[in-house]
Amino acid sequence: MALILDNQFVAEGIYKMDVAYDGEVGVGQFFMLRAWDKDPLLSRPISVHNYENGVLTFLYQIVGKGTQLLSKLEKDDTVELQGPYGKGFPDVDADLVVVGGGIGVAPLYYVCRDFKKKHPDRSLRVYLGYRDTAYCVEEFDAVADEMVVDIGGIITHRVEARSGEVFFTCGPEIMMKSLCDIVPAENPVYVSLEAHMACGIGACLGCTCKTSEGNKKVCKDGPVFTREVAAL
Repeated sequence: MALILDNQFVAEGIYKMDVAYDGEVGVGQFFMLRAWDKDPLLSRPISVHNYENGVLTFLYQIVGKGTQLLSKLEKDDTVELQGPYGKGFPDVDADLVVVGGGIGVAPLYYVCRDFKKKHPDRSLRVYLGYRDTAYCVEEFDAVADEMVVDIGGIITHRVEARSGEVFFTCGPEIMMKSLCDIVPAENPVYVSLEAHMACGIGACLGCTCKTSEGNKKVCKDGPVFTREVAAL
């Protein structure tokens, strides 16, 4: 069990939880969270928003009973963590463009922090799209060299690709597909997929998705795939 250090309201339906954790965590990975006994049956997969100085942060959206229960937890409560799981974003020594939509921005902040720490001389451009309310913009702005925020529009319409850049994206599938379509083939694109999960380790096959290389398990083979493999 992990000790909860904070669990704050961020925006309508959006919460941010800090827990004490000691271990290695890769960018783009996720944990299975649980703070109840039998109902609901399954733990909830939540991506890592940040990990720094022994504090693991989850940015999550209330979408059902499990996440509703998580939002009710308070400081000094405990939560069961399983993970980290999954294959996250690669370390790239190139200029980076990050494109997030809605709660899909959640894993991308840790990506940005880690990238600028490892490659301070490389450019980082960030595009964030929201339906109604923007959140966590200040965090991204503190690490990005350039940033574009769109509320109520289509963020991919504002994206430009420059020679040599690599793209990381997470958000609604329609947004990621649009990005894959508009970014030139010579620019690598990595997408983080979402799927219903039960175990988080690839045993139950509940998160199987179709790819250009056949069926893949999002929790174990992903959640991050290249544009070519994801074939959105």
